Amino acid sequence: MITVQLNKRDFEYDIYSLVKAFYPGEDVSICYEDTVEDAVLKISVFYGENKIFIDFDSPNSSGMATGCVELSQADDRKETKNKLKRILYQMLKKHTGQELPWGNLTGIRPTKIPMALLEKGWKNSQIAGYMRDNYYTSNEKTALAVMIANRERHLLKEINYENGYSLYVGIPFCPSICLYCSFSSSPLGVWKERVDEYLDALCREIEEVSGTFSGKELNTVYIGGGTPTTLEPDQMNRLLTKLEDKFDYSHLKEFTVEAGRPDSITEAKLQVLLDHNVSRISINPQTMNQKTLDLIGRRHTVGETVEAFHLARRMGFDNINMDLIVGLPGEGMEEVRHTMEEIQRLGPDSVTVHSLALKRATRLNLFKEEYQEISFQNSSEIMDMTARYCMEDGLTPYYLYRQKNMAGNFENVGYAKEGKAGLYNILIMEEVQSILALGAGASTKLVYGKDRIERIENVKDIKNYIERIDEMIERKKKVE
Repeated sequence: MITVQLNKRDFEYDIYSLVKAFYPGEDVSICYEDTVEDAVLKISVFYGENKIFIDFDSPNSSGMATGCVELSQADDRKETKNKLKRILYQMLKKHTGQELPWGNLTGIRPTKIPMALLEKGWKNSQIAGYMRDNYYTSNEKTALAVMIANRERHLLKEINYENGYSLYVGIPFCPSICLYCSFSSSPLGVWKERVDEYLDALCREIEEVSGTFSGKELNTVYIGGGTPTTLEPDQMNRLLTKLEDKFDYSHLKEFTVEAGRPDSITEAKLQVLLDHNVSRISINPQTMNQKTLDLIGRRHTVGETVEAFHLARRMGFDNINMDLIVGLPGEGMEEVRHTMEEIQRLGPDSVTVHSLALKRATRLNLFKEEYQEISFQNSSEIMDMTARYCMEDGLTPYYLYRQKNMAGNFENVGYAKEGKAGLYNILIMEEVQSILALGAGASTKLVYGKDRIERIENVKDIKNYIERIDEMIERKKKVE
C-alpha cells in the first residue's frame, strides 16, 4: 500500500496517476487526514500560499526525502500542475531508481502537445526539446510523438473541423467477455432474444437525432462495440439501411465496421457490409497464440482468425485492420514474436498494437487472486519489436494514445500503409471535431473551438438504454 496525504483536494488525479505509474503493482490510496496504515511509501503533499511541499516517508529509506514547488503570481493552474508533476516525478525517479518512457505525462493523448505546437509554427527540434525538458519524455517516445503528430496533421488536412463531424454507433454485444475487457459489452447469449429490441431503440435514436448536425458534413462513420458482427445479416442490413436513410454520405471519407471477433464473421455478414459500401473493417485476433486465447476468454481459434481474414480479402475488402495486445497474461518476447510473424504472413493494411491496461472493472482485477501465478510482461524491447515487424511490411505509425494502468507504462500505436490510416481513430484522440455517438454506452463529444469540449453520455446498461431511450434522445436535442 502507498498512501498519498493531501491537505486539500487539488490535483489528486494527476498525483495518483503518476505514483501509480511508478508502482503499478501497489494499491495507491489518496487521503486527507493522517493515516496510521503500514505503507511501503507515504507521500505528503502540503499546499501553502506560494509553495507546495512534498515529503516522502518510507521504512526502507534512511531518512525523509523532501521537495518544494516554488510558485509565482504569473503561474496559472496548468503551470502549477506541471511544476508539481515535475518535482514529484524527480522524487519518484530518485526513490525507485527508474525512469518512465513517457516521463511525467499522465494524460492519454501525448500527441496533443506536439500537434498544438505544430499549429503555432514550431519546428520539430523545438518541440522535441520542449517535451524532454518539461515532461522528461525519453528520446524514443519524444521522437514517436512528434513523428505521429506530423503524420496526423497531414492526414487531417482535408478534414473540415468546424463544419464537419463524425458518427459513432455502438453495438454492445460480444460472443464472450474477455478477461481484460472493461468496455460496455454484454455476452450475446444473455441478450440474444432482445437484440431486435435494442435495435428498435437504436434506430429510434438515429431517426430522432440525425438532424443534430444538419448543415454540417459527415466525414467518418465508425460502428464499434462490443462486436458489431454479432448482429445477424438481416439485423446489420436493417441498421445500415437506417443510417443511409437518415445521414448524408456525400462527404464521407471513411466508413469503418469493427468486425472484431473472428468467430462472429461470416460470408453473409461481410456481404452486407460490402453492399452498404463499408470501406474499412477490423478483424482482431489480439494474439496468435492459442493457449493465450483460451486463457483470456477469446472463444475462437487462431485458424478462425486466418480464415476470416482470407475470406474478407477474397470478397474484396482492401482496408483491413488487426488489433493486437502486448502484455497479455503469460506472454513474453517469444510469444509476441510468434504473433507478429503470423500477422506478417497475412499482410493486413493496418495494425494497432495495444499495451494491456488492467482497469478496475476487468475480471483480471475483480478475481486477481485466481491469476496471481500468471506473469504480465511488457518492455521497450517488446514494443520495439512490434514496431520493426510493422515497418518491415510498410506500415508506419499514424496515431497513438495511452490508458491508465498500462503494462510497462507504454502506449497504443496504430500502424498503417499509405492511404489506409483510420481517420476516425485520429479524430477521437485529437478532439478537433465533434462526434455524434449513438447506442448504449456511447459518448457524444461536442467540440467548440480549441478550449471548449462538452460530452453527452448515453447510459451503459442495455436494459436502461432501451427503457430510457426518450431521455437519451432529449439530451442530444439540446445541442446548441
